[in-house]
Amino acid sequence: MTTVPKLTDALLTLENRVATLTLNRHDLRNALTGSNLIDDIVTTAEWVNQCEDVSVLVITGAGSAFSAGGNIRDMANRSGDFAGDVAECADRYRKGIQRIPLALQNVEVPIIAAVNGPAIGAGFDLANMADIRIASDNAKFGETFLNLGIIPGDGGAWFMQRLIGYQRAFELTLTGRVIDATEAKELGIVLEVVPADELMNAANAMANRMASQPPKATRLTKRLMKMAPRMELKDFLDVCANFQGMCHNEPEHLEAVNKMLEAMSKK
Repeated sequence: MTTVPKLTDALLTLENRVATLTLNRHDLRNALTGSNLIDDIVTTAEWVNQCEDVSVLVITGAGSAFSAGGNIRDMANRSGDFAGDVAECADRYRKGIQRIPLALQNVEVPIIAAVNGPAIGAGFDLANMADIRIASDNAKFGETFLNLGIIPGDGGAWFMQRLIGYQRAFELTLTGRVIDATEAKELGIVLEVVPADELMNAANAMANRMASQPPKATRLTKRLMKMAPRMELKDFLDVCANFQGMCHNEPEHLEAVNKMLEAMSKK
């Protein structure tokens, strides 16, 4: 039986090759700072890469919010992650919240964000670190850092423009406006919008479909998707050739081929 790591402020489950991470600090609207959620997310990301029984990671929030991002009370008090002079504050960012984008960017399996409610500031950025976002009709999204006189310190400007393009990302970031789930879908931020009571069913349906694919090939395919934008075509094709050679020599490939042949014989 697979051992799931014990987390402090989040819940982690594994069923049918789908790991589900639920941010569980509803009292803080699942704020990433002022809680142990940063450690919990990083621990989960590292565990997923080491666990061969995981093919998909779903991230969602408990309660009414997906994540409120940074703890505004700590900002007001210049305490916690926001205390100290310039050098001390910068060091806390590097050793704190910036660990999340680095960890999630390295996750080898598909990540689905099931956005159950407001995703604000760093919470919005967390959702954008996933490969796919499915939102409930209660969800709202806001890159609201500038409204508080700060910048997206967790890499949000890097992720959003890669998701929806520079111009649209620029407008959302510089205005700090909050958008609803419908507009988020129109902009290409979310793939689907579903009623709140159907969110996890929709996320799990997609996760289960992906998790049914051959697991080693799934991880290699995600690596290719991540590598493609930063590589020249010739170099990329060389990597594809090597990965394909690996796939052709995996038992899961022959199992999938034989399954396909069997299905074809019945038609």
